Amino acid sequence: MLTLRLYMLQRITAMLMAPLVVGHLAVMIYAIQGGLDAAEILGRTQGSIVWFLFYGTFVVAVAIHGAIGLRTIIHEWGGVRGAALEAVMWVTGAILLGLGARAVWSVTFAAGLGA
Repeated sequence: MLTLRLYMLQRITAMLMAPLVVGHLAVMIYAIQGGLDAAEILGRTQGSIVWFLFYGTFVVAVAIHGAIGLRTIIHEWGGVRGAALEAVMWVTGAILLGLGARAVWSVTFAAGLGA
């Protein structure tokens, strides 16, 4: 039953990530058309709850999706099972979530709060 739940969760996160990837690519293509540099882009994202929610949702979906995918690969290719397999999944998800959350915070709010 756990395998089915993880399978479904990974598919749901993939469906969530698809429009977020397209949106991210569209914004990046649009942003560089006018010759914007990183400082100008950060100037537009700082303090924006919309960009925080957009990229925060993206990070959560990627962390879940990536951790489940790595769990599957390790199980199929490495034969790892049980608690070790679950630990790899949870640690991977936590690392991805932590790094992604830090990046989202840095792009949207950190400089605005003097950090």
